[in-house]
Amino acid sequence: MTFGTAGLRAAMGAGFALINDLTIIQSTQGMYKYLARSFPDFGSRGIVVGYDTRAQEASGCNSERLARLTAAVMLCKDIPVFLFSTYVPTPFVPYAVKRLGAAAGVMVTASHNPKEDNGYKVYWHNGAQISSPNDKEILKCIEESSEPWSESWNESLADNSPLRSDPLREISKKYMEDLSSVCFHRELNTKSPLKFVHSSFHGVGHDYVQQAFRAFGFPPPIPVPEQKDPDPNFSTVSCPNPEEGESVLELSLRLAEKENAKIVMATDPDADRLAVAEQSDRCGWKVFTGNELAALLGWWMLFNWKETHSDPADRERMYMLATTVSSKILKAFARIEGFHFEETLPGFKWIGKKIHELAKTGNEVIFAFEESIGFLCGSMVPDKDGVSAAVVVAEMASYLYNKNLTLHQQLENIFETYGYHISTTSYVICHDPPTVKRIFTRLRTFEGENTYPRSSGGHSIVAVRDVTTGYDSSQPDKLCVLPMTKSSQMITFTLQNGIVATLRTSGTEPKIKFYTEFCAPPGKSDISSLEEELKKVTDTLVEEFLEPDKNNLIRRSI
Repeated sequence: MTFGTAGLRAAMGAGFALINDLTIIQSTQGMYKYLARSFPDFGSRGIVVGYDTRAQEASGCNSERLARLTAAVMLCKDIPVFLFSTYVPTPFVPYAVKRLGAAAGVMVTASHNPKEDNGYKVYWHNGAQISSPNDKEILKCIEESSEPWSESWNESLADNSPLRSDPLREISKKYMEDLSSVCFHRELNTKSPLKFVHSSFHGVGHDYVQQAFRAFGFPPPIPVPEQKDPDPNFSTVSCPNPEEGESVLELSLRLAEKENAKIVMATDPDADRLAVAEQSDRCGWKVFTGNELAALLGWWMLFNWKETHSDPADRERMYMLATTVSSKILKAFARIEGFHFEETLPGFKWIGKKIHELAKTGNEVIFAFEESIGFLCGSMVPDKDGVSAAVVVAEMASYLYNKNLTLHQQLENIFETYGYHISTTSYVICHDPPTVKRIFTRLRTFEGENTYPRSSGGHSIVAVRDVTTGYDSSQPDKLCVLPMTKSSQMITFTLQNGIVATLRTSGTEPKIKFYTEFCAPPGKSDISSLEEELKKVTDTLVEEFLEPDKNNLIRRSI
């Protein structure tokens, strides 16, 4: 196992390449070694440990047990451990790391992966997920610490050690209080007639989303009864990923129709991501993509920020961020409104790192996102947070409905002001790493050594950026501005007609993902022709560059 875009992630089971008691102990021993070297005061700062509700009945492997073993490794070396006494949303761990001044944090979760998987997500002292070079150094330390210490197996230390404390009550209370920093219209919320349905997708989110709604002055959302309690088998969904859209949101949508609720929200099993759907009079339900929801949330955060920052000089210190495979809509906001926008590599660990860098120079990030429904509103947590995003969406919807506007109508208003941004995101599955390597090698030697495709579907390719090799044809020195990442594959093509397309390997699943976007200038646009052109280019690009049939790739089924 290696650190991907979200830490270590693999199936639960026996073996050094899987998640089990031994590999978690080895990982934590390596973590101890690296943290002890990095922080002279590690013995007083300690570490935060949280977990979700994943479990494998056959082996007895579950997130809580793995979290207790993580705690045991640290406690047997006299390191204080803030171990949550029950399951928590992933964003609670980075929030607690910052709040308690801990040296690091670990969250045992595999987020929205299949039920067979689990993972080990590591946060640095600044609350951001670890990134290079810390991830590589920790892996080295893990390799040097492969033999378990005898006390590492002593799970009872998590109950008996005086160095173990439970941060649950303090962190829950402070987190809910701090939500006020992104609550702008509490009085309006208390009078809102809007009804919301929430699904926690058999994960950790139910109690925490209910509390967040109360903190904003709303009555709690209506829970989907079949999905509100933890269930490691994710019994009612084909896959535990709300990003898959209407097919996995079916129970939520039917309940909303029955309850006459206009807005449906679903947090993924570890509650760090959020899907939203809105009932439309014209065509049933509109399930927003991550890029569309980001356009709405970005607009909302900017709209409220401007209310309290009338001095144009303030915009010099204000930023929004997005990963490079996400929509460029925030870039359009920044160009017109005069604030700063920056892109990062895929994965919220890079956004967290950038937030930390900008804060050092007195700058503020008010919104950040990745297209895979990961959102960060405000500055409470330097990571994506489905709990705060859910209640911010509720307040935005209440405000808009009070002005006789739906979320969908406001999205159209945003596109008319800042330009239509039409995007597609999908994937193919490939379980064979040599095939993946062959696909990307072919793209880099399309017409001989170091030559990339020059056209796709009759459209010229005017620029190529290959983050894996550090090449960018659009730069004067041909070098990529984003950091080079040799361990993963990612190539971006810019076509003559303005479409930007990226092919990349997932850092958490056996997928090749593809992203395409059409960015039109402000004003009215013929949406249907834009969508038609984008679909045509996307389909051709996938067939020509990935060759799914020839390479036995599994196409997305949902």
